[in-house]
Amino acid sequence: MSLEQEIRNALDAAFSPRALEVVNESHLHAGHAGDDGSGESHWRVEIAADELDGKSRIAKHRAIHTALGPDVIGRIHALSLHIA
Repeated sequence: MSLEQEIRNALDAAFSPRALEVVNESHLHAGHAGDDGSGESHWRVEIAADELDGKSRIAKHRAIHTALGPDVIGRIHALSLHIA
């Protein structure tokens, strides 16, 4: 299973989002110090979920990191979150 699918599955399971977009932006960072050559190092997630509504920005980010878990987070160099 691709890392994109792992991210999508984890966020779907944790939040049943109204909207979810998972975008691999690794190609934009080729040659950057964080580019590990896997092609799966830089990600953007856009999510809207009832469970995240009303939480502080920090609480939303923590909830997403918790949902993804240490295995997925450990394989990501950069994660850009856009939470509606």
